[in-house]
Amino acid sequence: MKLKRLTYVLLIASMLACNFVTSKLIPPTATPVPSITPSLTPSLTATRVVLTPAYIPSICQNIPVATIAPATALALPTPEIEANPEISQELQQKVFDQTVEVIERVYVYTDFNGLDWPAMVSKYQAKIDAGLGTQDFYITMSDMIIELGDEHSSFLSPVDVAANEAELSGNNEFVGVGVFIIPQMDKEQVALISVFPNSPAEYGGLKAHDSILAVDGKRIIENGEVYIFLARGPECSATVLTVKSPGQEPRDVIFVRERIQGPSLIDARLVPTTDGSRVGYIFIPSFFDRTIPQQIEDALNEFGPLDGLILDNRMNGGGSSDVLEPILSYFTAGTLGEFVSREESRPLVINPDPIQNSQDVPLIVLVGEETASFGEIFSGVLQDTGRAKIVGQTTPGNVETLHGYDFEDGSRMWIAEEVFDPSISHAKWEDTGIVTDLEAYADWDTFTFENDPSVAAALTLLGH
Repeated sequence: MKLKRLTYVLLIASMLACNFVTSKLIPPTATPVPSITPSLTPSLTATRVVLTPAYIPSICQNIPVATIAPATALALPTPEIEANPEISQELQQKVFDQTVEVIERVYVYTDFNGLDWPAMVSKYQAKIDAGLGTQDFYITMSDMIIELGDEHSSFLSPVDVAANEAELSGNNEFVGVGVFIIPQMDKEQVALISVFPNSPAEYGGLKAHDSILAVDGKRIIENGEVYIFLARGPECSATVLTVKSPGQEPRDVIFVRERIQGPSLIDARLVPTTDGSRVGYIFIPSFFDRTIPQQIEDALNEFGPLDGLILDNRMNGGGSSDVLEPILSYFTAGTLGEFVSREESRPLVINPDPIQNSQDVPLIVLVGEETASFGEIFSGVLQDTGRAKIVGQTTPGNVETLHGYDFEDGSRMWIAEEVFDPSISHAKWEDTGIVTDLEAYADWDTFTFENDPSVAAALTLLGH
């Protein structure tokens, strides 16, 4: 068969109570677990009061919602995870053979990162020969790609491919409270990256940088497992989340779940300055949503001419070149580097598309340990060409380009097929990461926008 070939640098975003893309079928993203300053694990003890929902969705207005004490939160059954279509052993073998063929033909690391590739193929062939159910087959395929060790390539089941496509189109849809999260394994909590507008989470007072410690009294992370499914449930059902804001004690909040729809959203605002300068701030959650370039264009037009601009890339784990390139065109132009595969190279050429004074406004890019893939390349080329200064924490160094291959069963493999060579420095970012011009960072759950150390450092570099 002819495999459909796609080109992306992959971001797998995690969403609370949605089609949880980072399920066990999907390997870790290029973004590593955050580095955590040693501290005591937060206590789950919260103020023991009778809770009432801060917000009841209109569709749920005529459905009784119990007033719930935290100690006796609703006990909901574990929701069913959408099942993948059954796959025969014959088709399993076909997908396996094609996966092996693609890896041997295009994988950018010809030494397979020091692995004994023939032995590895034999090991996984034996598992298929022994007989695998549908779910176990996709777990096995995922395990094989993880074992390649580049911390970037992945294998997606058909269900996860559908979620992947929905996210790219900006068509997130799920039943939940309406937040994007990132696990903080060492702290046994998840931190909020952003909150959907007009969602139960927003009406309940949740904000970016808050943390969720538990759902209905059970820790959301325990013994290395992320129990995100605990927050799932039927529309109009209630759940009690134990949450914590930076610098505050844990508290229990009751939410009524509703259907959430919409794109990933940027956060655009003007930063208060002591000298009255107009400094803009834009938080870019990812390059994995095709609505984001237009969102940024709209924000730049709304800002008008600026004296400085801060682009927050700290949680940007990558995405699609269809998103990366138009955003780059707002701020720079020219040949910025090359994507190099086994057989050829292709240039990254950007034509300018200025919005207000975006091509020459003084620019700072914030990065951190969660910045990866195209998130790193975006930051790195702006620094490499002298267009921007970098503030934050050195990035992990995971800048391969992934190419996608779709199989007959509906599954997809993303495989590292290219590395990036920046045009000026020719630095090996895969080894070094993007090194900051000024180091200034703190754990995401320890600050708010108003006391963000990276934003403060960026203002210093901008002279404001």
